[in-house]
Amino acid sequence: MYRLIASDMDETFLGAGHAVPAANIAALERMRALGILFVPSSGRPYPSIMGSLSGIDPALLRGSYVISYNGGFINRYGDPEPLLRTTMDRETVAWLYRYAARHRICLHLYTASGRILAQFLNDAERAYVSGLQGVELLPDDACALTAAGDEDLCKIIFMDPDFAAVKRLGESLRAQLDPAAADITYSSGRYAEFVPHGVDKGTGLAHLAGLLGIDMADTVGVGDSANDLAMIRAAGLGVGVANASRDILPFCDLVLDTSANDGAFGELLDRIAPDGARTR
Repeated sequence: MYRLIASDMDETFLGAGHAVPAANIAALERMRALGILFVPSSGRPYPSIMGSLSGIDPALLRGSYVISYNGGFINRYGDPEPLLRTTMDRETVAWLYRYAARHRICLHLYTASGRILAQFLNDAERAYVSGLQGVELLPDDACALTAAGDEDLCKIIFMDPDFAAVKRLGESLRAQLDPAAADITYSSGRYAEFVPHGVDKGTGLAHLAGLLGIDMADTVGVGDSANDLAMIRAAGLGVGVANASRDILPFCDLVLDTSANDGAFGELLDRIAPDGARTR
């Protein structure tokens, strides 16, 4: 029996509008009955993740944990003070921000307190972030670095609705970055994410499993895009939802038939614990 399921949030556990499908709430009840720990794992900050979970009965997640900032932070569920905290070299973030500002690239800048400073948003991104907690929309003539003040910075992401274009941008910038300071990953079919070197959802899962004394063979990692790949590969069982991007499918041990919008976690439990508890 698997003991821990770590799941990406957007386009994996959450459906349209960043809402939790009813099928996934029922699956959480089954996990609770089976003694399986459900751990949200996201590139977003802890407060934003908690906002997306606010409609769930807290009893279903009591005693669990939250992995945020692509594995850089780990919190106990309900406790804003992180157990693990990894931030990014400020000069690297500043260089990336200045590049984006010069070219008016849609961006999100993340601070350690959970603020998401968004700037140069196109209409598609403005609509997408409208349902997320903690997003601060800055005018084009503002400076996000100034708005962040002296807070530690955790990551910066660039957005383009043309995923091929944002990938090309990420790869062109990779050669100009200190590889010891930053790594690049991609997500949601529109983001290039610049994160601290050595930080990914796989290391986050490994840190948490070690903290809890859980063998990695007894963990499940569920995701939909490239920024979930390290977690999918590190877990004992790597799972993709039906809407997972093609680049991660070869690395999944299991690909579900159900998409994020329809709530895939009931199917996941049917596949990995077919004789387990069911809600009525």
